[in-house]
Amino acid sequence: MYLHIGNNKVVRDTDIVGIFDLDSSTVSVNTRSFLKNAQNEKRVITLGYELPKSFIILKNNEVYLSPLNTSSIIKN
Repeated sequence: MYLHIGNNKVVRDTDIVGIFDLDSSTVSVNTRSFLKNAQNEKRVITLGYELPKSFIILKNNEVYLSPLNTSSIIKN
C-alpha cells in the first residue's frame, strides 16, 4: 500500500520507519539533533512551501517534511 505524504508525493508504507508530529517531537533535544544532522547530510526533503507539520523517516534514511499533519497521513 502507498501513503500520500503531501505535495503529490506517495511512498510505500513498508518503507516508512515512522511518522512524527513536528511540534510535539521536536521538544526533545535528541530529535532536534537528528533532524539537524539529517539536514546537514542533505537527507531532508521538504514537500511544498507551507510550514511543515510532520516528518516522515524512511528506511533509506530520507526524511520528508510534510505540510500534512500525522492523522491526515495515516488516514490516507
